[in-house]
Amino acid sequence: MDYNTNMDSRNLLIRLVTLIFLIFLLNYLAMKFYWYSSIWYFDMPMHFLGGLWLGLALIWFFKIKEISWKVILEIILGVLLIGVFWEAFEIIIDKTITGNLFNVLDTISDIFFDLAGGTFALLYFLKRIMSIEKNIVQ
Repeated sequence: MDYNTNMDSRNLLIRLVTLIFLIFLLNYLAMKFYWYSSIWYFDMPMHFLGGLWLGLALIWFFKIKEISWKVILEIILGVLLIGVFWEAFEIIIDKTITGNLFNVLDTISDIFFDLAGGTFALLYFLKRIMSIEKNIVQ
């Protein structure tokens, strides 16, 4: 399944920039109003959005032209790898700066939502971006 690379790359980049600004805005508000500590589940949608952004960013960066099982596996593994590194970073920060104890369930939940966002990025790319481009090319 091929699509118009130039048109799609620009549209995808616009979505990436918009999404990262949304994530930064939500994170700023969460830090300002203490949502991470007062709303126990607030980090779940944040990890989902981060995984969504990362999945789309990997699709854009590698200029994916078609979806195959290999591409799906590469994107999911990329999101997983970066999600695990992010969790390691959080654990180090929590231990050294805040003194919080390691929470296995929180870490597993965060990685799950990262992967869910990355999977949604693939589905969004497949259904929304590629189907639009396929209709334009026809």
